[in-house]
Amino acid sequence: MKYVIFIPDGSSDLPIDELDGKTPLMVAKTPNIDKLAKGGFGGLTNNVPEGYTPGSDVANMSIFGYNPADYYTGRGPLEAGSEGIPTTPRDVIFRCNTVFSQTDSMDDFNAGHISTEESDKLMKGLNEYFTEKYPDFKGKFYTGVSYRHLFIYSCDNLEDAEILSGIKTMPPHDISGEKLTDNLFGDCELAEEIQNIMFESRQFLKDHEVNQKREIPANMIWLWGQGVTPSLPNFEETYGITAAVITGVDLLKGIGNFAGMDIIDVPGATGYFDTDYKQKGEYGIEALKNHDVLLIHIEAPDEAGHAQNIEEKIKAIERIDEFIVGPIVESLEGEDFKAAILPDHPTPIDIGTHTRDDVPIVIYDSQKTGDECESFDEQGVLKGSIAKKEGYKLMQRLIDGDY
Repeated sequence: MKYVIFIPDGSSDLPIDELDGKTPLMVAKTPNIDKLAKGGFGGLTNNVPEGYTPGSDVANMSIFGYNPADYYTGRGPLEAGSEGIPTTPRDVIFRCNTVFSQTDSMDDFNAGHISTEESDKLMKGLNEYFTEKYPDFKGKFYTGVSYRHLFIYSCDNLEDAEILSGIKTMPPHDISGEKLTDNLFGDCELAEEIQNIMFESRQFLKDHEVNQKREIPANMIWLWGQGVTPSLPNFEETYGITAAVITGVDLLKGIGNFAGMDIIDVPGATGYFDTDYKQKGEYGIEALKNHDVLLIHIEAPDEAGHAQNIEEKIKAIERIDEFIVGPIVESLEGEDFKAAILPDHPTPIDIGTHTRDDVPIVIYDSQKTGDECESFDEQGVLKGSIAKKEGYKLMQRLIDGDY
């Protein structure tokens, strides 16, 4: 038996006036996904436990088969897991965005989608700046992809690491246009230390040669999503099947690495609108030849939701259907297989950020006749029979056939 989980990140939405009250999933032309829906089972699910911020970290940990309430420690540590960065229990790992802030507001949380090459110069420069100015500086910056980077702060002891991990920080994409000073971390000494690092980064970044050439300069860093390194049970030992992950996002690679899954790197997988959908589909077909389950994640619909770009969101969904879902399902014809397709969370166009609302799910089982599901969208799945359960139970439900 083969298993495929398609994750069109943030693809579910709210009714949009410009689409006559429909959603991007409703209007997108998706013949391959529709075929799965009409032959499969539909329903709703929720991948974000009560009390958790609806981020891709928590939501995708659920889809990968792990209860965030048991294993989640923060977004930064998961992204560090993709890089194999060595850490100690005293190290608190932050996600580090390069952002643009003209005065005291979050004007652009990704600095105009700065390139990785440009960001690498900024991260290396920040390390030199802080270590030269503060010889006992406790932090280090690590370059990621585009605007997504890491900052690791080495605490003096485990107690400080626990305190710093527990401080509430704000994702920059959730505070677009808001005042920075309204979204700071608190007034304890450790929080102030991190805040000082963020604001002092402006001194170095404002005149950097990279920013002199950019229309939207990366003139500040924003630190958030921190925690210590988690410990996930090995996926194969837990579920008895082998798994591979395809994604252009370090966060999901980190979850896969911690779980002992194989990470398949795809040339041209950018985690943005320009990702190579066709390559992802082709690599997915190959991955299934040597693995029992494939988790294939596509970030573009989420990025379109953040950008509040209806056209790009619809286009991303249609490309997922044409170049990923269609070819992979076709390659499995004649075999026993199960396929699930679901967003991790909604990223509504009108809001421009994640919500904790339920998301549609379709499960296709080549050995079973489906239910009354009509289509993979917010309304079409409502006639389906899938019982709503915690998102982290999906993997076991697929294996057991418990739809």
